[in-house]
Amino acid sequence: MASVNRVFAAQLSGLPVFGPDGESIGRVRDLVAGLRLDAQPPRILGLVVELSTRRRVFVPMLRVTGIEPTAVTLATGSVNMRQFVQRPNEVLVLGQLLDAHATLTASGTRITVVDAGMEPTRTRDWVLAKLAIRERRGGLGRRRSTMQVLPWPEVSGLGLADLGAQPQGAGQLLMLFDTMRPADIAATVRDLPLKRRHEVADAMDDERLADVIEELPDDDQKELLAYLAEERAADVLEAMNPDDAADLLAELAPADQSRLLELMEPEESAPVKRLLKYSSDTAGGLMTPEPVVLTPDTTIAEALAHIRNPELPPALASMVFVCRPPTATPTGRYVGVVHFQRLLREPPAELVASAVDTGLPPLKPGASLAEVTRYFAAYNLTCGPVVDTDDHLIGAVTVDDVLDHLLPEDWRETGLHDTLEEHRA
Repeated sequence: MASVNRVFAAQLSGLPVFGPDGESIGRVRDLVAGLRLDAQPPRILGLVVELSTRRRVFVPMLRVTGIEPTAVTLATGSVNMRQFVQRPNEVLVLGQLLDAHATLTASGTRITVVDAGMEPTRTRDWVLAKLAIRERRGGLGRRRSTMQVLPWPEVSGLGLADLGAQPQGAGQLLMLFDTMRPADIAATVRDLPLKRRHEVADAMDDERLADVIEELPDDDQKELLAYLAEERAADVLEAMNPDDAADLLAELAPADQSRLLELMEPEESAPVKRLLKYSSDTAGGLMTPEPVVLTPDTTIAEALAHIRNPELPPALASMVFVCRPPTATPTGRYVGVVHFQRLLREPPAELVASAVDTGLPPLKPGASLAEVTRYFAAYNLTCGPVVDTDDHLIGAVTVDDVLDHLLPEDWRETGLHDTLEEHRA
């Protein structure tokens, strides 16, 4: 083990993990500690490491040979690939201790845990020796207290029963999420205890929560949506991509589906209702109704400005769709597409009409998943138009939506590799 006196948990979050030969293993997502019945600092049992397949595995601390500011290094040996499952006597340091409410043992002062520092012992163990805390002060206009670092025994109220019963904020955890992609946040949220998961959902804004829900497995999506108050659930559905919102609503009972659609703003629910008319395994069910649609007299420069939008998914930015007005789906007469590479090669002042690819056949909304897959493979596309029988563009299918439906239903939970049925060390 590299000589380190103290490491705070928040510093480890997201650090890359490498094997002894420099091979990439994954990233640190949490620390697992074993809580004790007495007041002594809990021992760090190991790390929760997220592999490239999104599978989260447990790595014992005895396997860790180096902790640096930029990476964690493991000793020689195989990594147990079994999915991490939290045991009854264990606590997730980032997922459960951060933002926990406790008291100072001597004075009874109420405090909030901001971070936790682990230190090595002479026996090569690591323990949560220190806690970074902030005093909780009520009332308006009160100054925010300064942070202190105290030994573990000076803080009480952090037992498993305490953590399971008390309300807990999510500010520190959300700060860690700021540097993570929605898919990684979703994987973290899935591993949290149910109460903690709900607290995190309560603390997120609607847009961020919508991004995370889109990356959760179906059962977790439904559970989280059911937890939310109906008005907020409708707001979150409005913030989701219409195709993802339609997929989620399609899993609900008809009465729940209708009630949530009624609570949504009409302009937000309209495209979702159109998508719900199609089977989920057809082009109409897979498509998004919000691609980049331009009229023929739009300039190349304007088209490039549209696909530079950082909020536009890469697959949708791969082409623009040229249609007669109106440009909202269902559009006027469909003309064709312009691939973004063609846009890069044309003079900015030229019109997109001069660069339209009219030879790419569009998909029909009733095209099966197999037909859509062959279409993408045949034309080497990441996005394709869906046009109805009246020659109106009604949406676009992206390759990520196709992959979502081609992969096994539990791919978000298990990854793409076989698991090794081994007991955790």
